[in-house]
Amino acid sequence: MSKTKSTMTVTPLGDRVLVKRVAADEKTKGGIILPDTAKEKPREGIVVSVGNGKLLENGTRQPMSVKAKDRVLFSSYAGSEIKLDGEELLILGEDEILAVID
Repeated sequence: MSKTKSTMTVTPLGDRVLVKRVAADEKTKGGIILPDTAKEKPREGIVVSVGNGKLLENGTRQPMSVKAKDRVLFSSYAGSEIKLDGEELLILGEDEILAVID
């Protein structure tokens, strides 16, 4: 039997955003190498996919202010972590995104 890699796709609902965290720095500015236990989780990531927007009371959808491939900043404890095909991703609400980095 041959093994095939299953690739699942996740589409966030409503005003949710799927984000992949960027890699944390291995060294401090002074050149000290940090062990995994001392590293903070990065608060920066790349948007993988977005939902179709928040449903408003009048039945229309509010367009999302972020799009796929945007680099964003979010708080340390925002969202819910998921593992998809061995990759750790984060699902968070659009209101948990603090800024888009250019």
